[in-house]
Amino acid sequence: MKQLAVVLFVFSIGALTAAQRSTSPQSALPTQTVPPPQVAAPSNPEFLKAADEVLKQMSELLDLPIKEPLKKSLRSKQEIRDYLIREEKEDRTDQERYADSKTLQAFGLIPKDFPLDAFMLDVLTDQVAGLYDPKSKEFYIADWIPADEQREVMSHELTHALEDQSFHIDPWIKAARPNDDAELAREAVSEGSALAAMVDYTMRDQSVGVRDLPDVSLIIRSGAVAEMDKDPKLSKAPGYIRDELLFPYLAGTGFSQQFLKAHSGWKDLHLIFQNPPVSTQQIIHPDLYLSNVKPEAVALPDWKNLAPDDWKLLEENVLGEFGLGEVLKQFLGQQRADMISSAWKGDRYALFESAKSKNISLVFRIGLDNPEDAARFFGQYSELLELKHADRKELYRRPNFFQFQTEAGGVFLHCAATTCLIVENAARETFENINRAAALPAAPSPSAADAKPPQSITSLQPPREPGFSNSRISEHQNFAGPVVTALNR
Repeated sequence: MKQLAVVLFVFSIGALTAAQRSTSPQSALPTQTVPPPQVAAPSNPEFLKAADEVLKQMSELLDLPIKEPLKKSLRSKQEIRDYLIREEKEDRTDQERYADSKTLQAFGLIPKDFPLDAFMLDVLTDQVAGLYDPKSKEFYIADWIPADEQREVMSHELTHALEDQSFHIDPWIKAARPNDDAELAREAVSEGSALAAMVDYTMRDQSVGVRDLPDVSLIIRSGAVAEMDKDPKLSKAPGYIRDELLFPYLAGTGFSQQFLKAHSGWKDLHLIFQNPPVSTQQIIHPDLYLSNVKPEAVALPDWKNLAPDDWKLLEENVLGEFGLGEVLKQFLGQQRADMISSAWKGDRYALFESAKSKNISLVFRIGLDNPEDAARFFGQYSELLELKHADRKELYRRPNFFQFQTEAGGVFLHCAATTCLIVENAARETFENINRAAALPAAPSPSAADAKPPQSITSLQPPREPGFSNSRISEHQNFAGPVVTALNR
């Protein structure tokens, strides 16, 4: 797994340092929040000397030994681009990349036919300031980075190098596979600890560090988002891509900061690698990790003799709280997404492609904290499905069941107790087979009397009550109350 330092975070650390200095009347240092003009890269001897100095400083700061010599080099943008292409080909097969893209499309996170791989390659080529290659044990830095920013980039990448020498980062991260959510959590540990170390390195002359500061991720976020908005590619990127790029750094830094505060600083860093977080939920809510609260395993049935003959399984994986929040945010907004995603207790999804039509079908099963949260999820996610499928027709709704038809097939949402099952683009018979195999009670079926023009979520909502935000409206819809009763039977 390549360990990257992204330019927008280098500049964000500068903003954090400036903010901290502005609170100290004893500091007469200039506060600079924008990058200086680029200057020519230093000669190799100067670069190597600086890298050796920073490596020694980071070893002392992190209380991690330098166990072996480290190769160091300056690289051009083209060389970095060539490295990214090579690593991507080695890390994932064409089929895995295809499945990743189709999964994001199926959840509505990127537009259909969005050139995901090409877009990300262009973004990373522009944004990568440095990287550490755990295979060759080599540290690279982009030769276009301003000289006075290079040591900050070094502090980040050399943290990766030191952690790799002590904890073997690449196999440690990949040990979470095939659980994508758990792998992202480990990536957040790696990037977050390196960014937290970068903060400590940058502020070392002020005798303060991340353990002495409030949530630094809030300040870093504002700077990183501002840098994204300036970038011609990232400013137009789908929201999910921006958030997924930020998550390991921002959430990871917040997690690392809370871990360091709860322990004795960097000398206890090894405890994370001995007991890694198992979900993005533990990264988003560090208190759950610190109290050893883990998600529940959610299972999907064996697809043999269950899925239609022409369905090809592309992927089966875990979405996680971060992924669920992104799906909800895409259609319902940040506030409602935060309310529902925090009730996540576990999930499992499967993605299929029809050999005949090439239509994509999605099966998604999620566990919620309690029946009340399942009722809220039902109300919010049924609205999400309507917004997602503009060509819906034949809508049918019951207290804990919702379905409609699209050109690609039926869409079904069924909740029972603390579990909800979503099946998109499938025949009713296929849904019933999956529902039965998942051990959920039988779902109600439409009758001839139900054949009437569909009503949308909007038409079913009562008038807004003063003082209620959108996130609470669904709790007062005329179908949400009975869900709780039905789920508790």
